[in-house]
This record gives sequence, structure tokens and C-alpha cells, in this order.
Amino acid sequence: MKKLFKIAGIALLSLIGLLLTIFLLARFVFREQAIDYLTGLEKQQRVELLRAAGPYAADTVQYRFTYIQDTVRAREIREYFRLDTLVNPAATTWDNARALAQFVARNIPHANQKVQPETRNAIGLWEYTRTVEPAFNCRLHSILLHELLLSQGIVNRFVTCLPADSLDRDCHVVNLVWLPEHEKWAMIDSDMQSYVASPEGEALSLEEMRQRTVAGEPMAVHRLLGTRDPENYLSYWAKNLYWFTCWEQTGYDKEVGYEGRAIALLPPGFEGFSLDESTVRTSDADRFWAAPQPAE
Repeated sequence: MKKLFKIAGIALLSLIGLLLTIFLLARFVFREQAIDYLTGLEKQQRVELLRAAGPYAADTVQYRFTYIQDTVRAREIREYFRLDTLVNPAATTWDNARALAQFVARNIPHANQKVQPETRNAIGLWEYTRTVEPAFNCRLHSILLHELLLSQGIVNRFVTCLPADSLDRDCHVVNLVWLPEHEKWAMIDSDMQSYVASPEGEALSLEEMRQRTVAGEPMAVHRLLGTRDPENYLSYWAKNLYWFTCWEQTGYDKEVGYEGRAIALLPPGFEGFSLDESTVRTSDADRFWAAPQPAE
């Protein structure tokens, strides 16, 4: 009988060991598969929310995007950052935009800063990272990159991309660059060090990213500093492509004096949240994403 109990004990210990092994395999070996599954499930839920929003609709709300240049400020920024060492006059707009975004990404990591910078323009933000905190959030990334691009004559906006859920306080801010060679916009993200392209390699705009997400069409994530980003970058975007806001007039020091109006692109019937009373609301995607027109 003792021998039988001993055998049973050994068998029980073996079973426990097997179960522990399975648990460890599931915990460590299959961890990536589990994460991929959960990420895919979450992405699908976010995509369905975008699809349920319905199509945009034309309207007659009055606004006009303008893109302001200042040659004195442009020269000051070019000289301060020595941008002649980063860009190539013979290169395409997109190549130079990527070079500037890589410069920002390489020198300033992402962080939610504890101390807010006093001056939210390119030079002020750069000096902030050298004297106060070495990193900051996506909005400050986009303001810095906006002015660097602008100083090189590259038309761009920094756009806030938001979710449908008013309780979700997370949003994302990126730069939208106008590529005259292709007559299209392209999104670039120095904060998360990425951009999104078609399978053929064409950089996509926020509008194209939203359309492809809703349609279930493939997109490729490209890193600014090395390897490809994981799938969860596109899942994150599926959340923050629900609605958008940006300044009606671009230019230097946009968030120093905070002058001017913001324009919000909203799905029909959606009111947005946390919007200033002066914000212009539209559901006309064609006008919101229209090609830039020169200032009058």
C-alpha cells in the first residue's frame, strides 16, 4: 500500500510539474501570440466603431485653411538648428520631411512632461529639453517638427487625432506634410517614430489611413529609426482616427499666443468633446483635407 501511495504521489507531482510547464510555456513562449490575439480583437472593436460612424457629408460651414510663412523666423530656425546639415535641396519633400522627423525622434524621446514648457515653439522646446526635461509628449513633438518643416518651406499642419469615447483622455498629435510632387498629404509621427504606407510603399495621409482602416485594406508601418513597428501601432490608430482638430491658420508660435480658430472634422451627428466655443465644426472631409491654398 505504501508503494502504491508513493507511486500516486510521484504521479501527482509529475502532473503538477506538467501543468507548471504548460503554464510557463503559455506565459513565456506563447506570450506574443496571446498579445497579438488580444491586440487584434481590440483593433477589430475599434474598426467597427469607425464603420458605425458612417460617411462624412458635405456642408457649407465657413472656414479656410491658410499656411503662413515668415522668412525672418525661418532663417533664424534654420541657422539655430543648422538644418543645412540635415536636408538636401535636391531631395524630395518627403525625404527631407523624414530627415527632419528623424532628427526630432533621435534627439527627443516620448514622455509626459512634468513641467510644462514656458515657450512652445521650436527653439523654446529644444532648449527646454536641454535645461528642464529631456523628453516630452506628442503635441510638443509636433509643434517642434511643424516649425522645422515650415522653416524649410514644407507646408504642414499638426493635427490632433481623437477617439469616440469622451472618457478616453488619450489622443495623438502628428504632422501632416503636403507632398507637391504627388499632390497629397502624408502623415509623419516623430513621437512614436513611425509613418504608415501602402503595401507598395506610398506614405499615407490621415484620411487614407482612416479609409483603409474602415475598408480593412492593408497598411505597412515604417519606423523612422530602424525596424518595423508592431501591429499594435495600427490598433492604436484605429482608436484615434474617429475625429480630428487642427488650427485654421498655420505658422510659427501657434501655441505661444494661441491666436486663431481651431477646425474640427466630426462624423455627422457626433458633437465631439472638450471643444472651445470658437472651434468650427464640420463634417466635410473633402474640404478639411483639401490641397493647401496660398495665403492671400
